[in-house]
Amino acid sequence: MAKKKRSFFKRLFRTAFLLLFLGAGLIAAFYYSVSWGFFGELYSKKEIADFRNEQASVIYSSDQQIIGKYFSVNRTSVPFDEIPSYLIDALIATEDARYFEHEGVDSRSLLRVLVKSILLNDKSAGGGSTITQQLAKNMYGRKRHGLLTMPVNKCKEIILAHRIESIYNKKEILALYLNTIPFGENVYGIESAAKRFFNRSVSELKIEEAAVLVGMLKANSYYNPRLHPAHSLTRRSVVFAQLFHYNYINQQQLDSLNNLPLVLDYANFSAEGKANYFLVRTKKEALEILEKIEKESGKEFDLEKDGLQIRTTLNLDLQNAALAAFKKHLKKMQSLLDKQYNEAGSNSVLSQLADKKRAEINQSSDSLKKVSLFSWNGYYTDSISVLDSLKHELSLLQAGLLAINPQSGAVTSWVGGIDFRTQPYDQIVAKRQMASTFKPLLYAAAIENGKRPCDYLDNSDFTLSDHEDWSPENYDQTKGGKYSLAAALANSKNIPTVRLYFETGFEKVDYLWKKMGFSSTLENKPSVALGTVTASLLEVAIAYASFANGGYKVEPYCIESITSSDGTLIYQKNNVALDNRILDEKTTVLLNEILQKAVREGTGLPIRARFGIQFPLAGKTGTSQSFSDAWFVSYNPGLVLLSRVGANSPTIHFNSGTYGSGGRLALPLVGLTLSEAQKSNALKKLCGTKFNALPKEFETAFDCDDFKPDNKLNQFFDQFRKKETTLEKEQKRAKRKKWNPFKKKD
Repeated sequence: MAKKKRSFFKRLFRTAFLLLFLGAGLIAAFYYSVSWGFFGELYSKKEIADFRNEQASVIYSSDQQIIGKYFSVNRTSVPFDEIPSYLIDALIATEDARYFEHEGVDSRSLLRVLVKSILLNDKSAGGGSTITQQLAKNMYGRKRHGLLTMPVNKCKEIILAHRIESIYNKKEILALYLNTIPFGENVYGIESAAKRFFNRSVSELKIEEAAVLVGMLKANSYYNPRLHPAHSLTRRSVVFAQLFHYNYINQQQLDSLNNLPLVLDYANFSAEGKANYFLVRTKKEALEILEKIEKESGKEFDLEKDGLQIRTTLNLDLQNAALAAFKKHLKKMQSLLDKQYNEAGSNSVLSQLADKKRAEINQSSDSLKKVSLFSWNGYYTDSISVLDSLKHELSLLQAGLLAINPQSGAVTSWVGGIDFRTQPYDQIVAKRQMASTFKPLLYAAAIENGKRPCDYLDNSDFTLSDHEDWSPENYDQTKGGKYSLAAALANSKNIPTVRLYFETGFEKVDYLWKKMGFSSTLENKPSVALGTVTASLLEVAIAYASFANGGYKVEPYCIESITSSDGTLIYQKNNVALDNRILDEKTTVLLNEILQKAVREGTGLPIRARFGIQFPLAGKTGTSQSFSDAWFVSYNPGLVLLSRVGANSPTIHFNSGTYGSGGRLALPLVGLTLSEAQKSNALKKLCGTKFNALPKEFETAFDCDDFKPDNKLNQFFDQFRKKETTLEKEQKRAKRKKWNPFKKKD
């Protein structure tokens, strides 16, 4: 009996040994089949050594602040020396405690996974992967192989981990790992994660912030501190516990760290950046530059993968001042416009326009949709009908503000709209009626052809029978007498301006228009003198820059330099001398004096009186037909700063100039921006360039009365007309303008 028992165990032992031998053989055969490429090619040591992460290109303001990135993968690599030691400690303690002991594979962890995960199907056993194995996965990803997906990929990662360890030292592997790891939200690498969640570089992270990021490695969505702060805090505590367990911190430090709150400084540049409209413009410019480099040198660069460093012209302080001006002023004006359109008469017009748009997109008027809506108090989500959604969009006041250096064309501020997320169309390139901002172009053409500031222009009313009996009217309804050319422009008088148009001639005005580079076609109609032609803020900025710089056309640009990821300079903006003259210098001297007069005592006076701006400034307001668009352009030899405000549809506008004029709707954006600039010494230098004094030959060019009355009787009646309030004038004007759909109700 004992002999039979021994024989049974002997056979059992032989069977088990044979099965174990066969199993080991099968595992070995499987392992080598993977290494020989039966399940797809493995990367060689040379390919691993040549591996380069895709890196986001980083865009900086003129004072070296990050304002955005271009990427297919949002990653910015950093060297090992810039990574804090406590972050490395947290990583090793939490992810791979024996990291410095193994050569890419931790046999104990691997055996644990083999037994628990594969044989016992225990999914809580963990992955058993070392940092080096995880790096292999991050570098090359995983592929599907049916039922063999997990064992094939594990084998590949073991093989690649050994190869990685034979090429890189431990510090290099840690740096490579931390630069490849995904953190969710399309963010890759520890530097980009530090910027996203704490708005600081990895080198500046505190230990508790580093622990949050290390904790995310287990499950970057579940432990996302923005989306799931409670989960993140729990996981952070685990990281602290691991640091304590492996003697990186003591009990007192552990207790202190666990008591710290979770504090984020979330910064998603791609969705909520301060210069998103500018970044779109800069990207276009960068692609053109890189294309030119490729043609000239044969070197190829990928803007979204090569980690370029792009230095721009944007002054972040001025940009922030402009953004603050938008919020303060447009919040108030939007409230006033909403109030107007909540009234029965105005609301019907808005409803009709919205219904027309709804029909164009073929949507049911009563279908409800949950949408995220913009307001100056913050985004909000609501379930509203398509019609109400369109009414909301149509009633929004859109706006743009642009600042450029007229000597070089460098863009120093670019606010292309009220909200990039919901209103991505850039208002700086949108073409709208110029209104009275066109007048200086006409006056420049007149001065070029011999007119002088003290030449008088008739202000008596007249009717153009060959133009549908059109009679131009002054904004303030005054007429009669004569205005000097300087006073007519400074006070934006319409009647004298139309007369000047006829005296100058369309051909001369059109010639200057084309030289300045406007894209719209100028029509030979007298109404063009009052700005019925369309143009963009960018085009107007270029035109006014020629006034500021003595008569030259500039090309606005955004990029000063581009360097490669290793610091090699591949592009530098050259200081190109102004050589494309479009106006005589004497013309600009006279025009600048006239438009400074407009700021001192004319239509631009509120920039001084209301906002207290002391910078040297020339300027021009503009109010288009029916108050659809409001403009204000200001400039001096070092700065052109202009704004335009108006709803997307010209049908939607304020009913009167009380709120809808250039001086009330657009000028405050410039005024508030410059008011903030006056508080900064750096911005004072940027915005405060003085005009040159009038040369001797023009010392007496303005020695004349602004206005000459026809006779004593007209002068007597003019005194009474001038006592009317602005509101009364606007009400009269609204009633007389036959094209105005919003007549004031009594």
